[in-house]
Amino acid sequence: MKFGKRLKKQVEESLPEWRDKFLAYKRLKRLVRLVSASGSSPRRHRGSAAEAAFLRLLDAEVDRFNAFFLEREEDFVIRHRELKEMAKKVAEDALRRRPLSAAETRSVRKEIVDLHGEMVLLLNYSAINYTGLAKILKKYDKRTGRLLRLPFIEKVLGQPFFATELISRLVRECEATMEAVFEASRGHAGASAGTAPVAAVAAADQGIFRNTVAALVTMGELRSGSSTYGHFSLPPMAPPESDLLRCGCVQVAAGPVSI
Repeated sequence: MKFGKRLKKQVEESLPEWRDKFLAYKRLKRLVRLVSASGSSPRRHRGSAAEAAFLRLLDAEVDRFNAFFLEREEDFVIRHRELKEMAKKVAEDALRRRPLSAAETRSVRKEIVDLHGEMVLLLNYSAINYTGLAKILKKYDKRTGRLLRLPFIEKVLGQPFFATELISRLVRECEATMEAVFEASRGHAGASAGTAPVAAVAAADQGIFRNTVAALVTMGELRSGSSTYGHFSLPPMAPPESDLLRCGCVQVAAGPVSI
């Protein structure tokens, strides 16, 4: 699949309020065409203007990615801290045989699964925008004969939106919290082990969960050793550690789950 179509698909599968935050790939492509089409000397002034516009847009896009990523990251850190406290209370109450009500338990489950899904979507946001930058810069270098990609990508590697270590750690911790909450509620209710993944999916916002599954698939494709894999490619992605998430993906693929 060409990157432009992949990006469009990702925007459509993202959260509605995120859809104007992705790379302006079409605008950048138009500017690349203008720069490359004006390579002859009579049109050089126009080419210089298009080149300047291209560089300005690149810098503006990176600034936009950073602002959005840092805003979401801060929100996720706060929500994750609160959910850890909730999960601790669920586990303690289960041990004391004072479980939360069914409605309260569903609410905690939903918040955990939804937070996990949104954080995965943010990791995907970072990956898809980085890949878009690398691809548009490759196209620019190829069409103009210049060597902009290497210095620009080296700068990008130090940008906040590319620094996903904290969110990746929170995703893993959230998966562990998810497991603990479902284990505690399952243990009290005496439910079979196989019902937990179904409950996880049922607890989630179905839109977020399905978008999460799509994001995981896309990240796997972007990070796999495809024919375009190279120095600027993202490293391979480890699969989700949570059995609940893996089984939940199967449930979503099989069809809708009643909530």
